[in-house]
Amino acid sequence: MPHVVVEYSANLEEKIDIRSLIGKVHDAVLASGVFKAGAVRTRGERRDVYVIADGDPANAFVHVDLRVAPGRDTITRRRVAQGVFDTVVLETRDVFARTGLALSVEVHEIDNDASLRLNNLHERLAANSVEKRAAQ
Repeated sequence: MPHVVVEYSANLEEKIDIRSLIGKVHDAVLASGVFKAGAVRTRGERRDVYVIADGDPANAFVHVDLRVAPGRDTITRRRVAQGVFDTVVLETRDVFARTGLALSVEVHEIDNDASLRLNNLHERLAANSVEKRAAQ
């Protein structure tokens, strides 16, 4: 865990490289040192229908939602949010200078009592690491 959703207004696709933004958000989550690589899943969700502020169609938004397993203290969650936020601000700075742009990041704890998960990513990453060391 976490599941990271980068939600963005469709009009940003003509202004920034969305795939790059999502990759850099993913990297920022990993750089926090809080989560194992096999736990992080980052995806983008384009929004085609939206109204922002005064309804000017040039206005845009990026909202990053991080859903994390419970147990991390407020300081840790805030540090992760800040690192992601700083990345989003940096990657959108040119658009921010030219047009209306709303940026936000939220970290939410998942309710483990009502959440089911299964993956083999940790084991696969460990095996890949062993294979790479053997090849060197």
